[in-house]
Amino acid sequence: MTVTRSILLFVLAALAEIGGCWLVWQSVKEQRGWQYALCGVLALGAYGFVAAFQPDASFGRVLAAYGGVFVAGSLAWGVLLDGFRPTGWDLSGAAICLVGAALIIYQPRS
Repeated sequence: MTVTRSILLFVLAALAEIGGCWLVWQSVKEQRGWQYALCGVLALGAYGFVAAFQPDASFGRVLAAYGGVFVAGSLAWGVLLDGFRPTGWDLSGAAICLVGAALIIYQPRS
């Protein structure tokens, strides 16, 4: 149950952070208006709270592992919302990042 909860929190954190960044990007780069930026800032703030709910007590470990989730999630976001087509190198790199994230956060503990 703890691993499942942790994975769900990582996915939720990715949606909040990547979505928040995307909204700010839309506001600034695509001139979508200040409302996009405001929603983006709120989503980025929510990301900080979601990350804090991870069961692991080590801030550095949680954020380091989340980095791998962010890499893979960013590529997926680009595919779904911006028409980005990843290369095999992109997909391989994302897979390596996810394996690294799993090693960091789900390592055996004594």
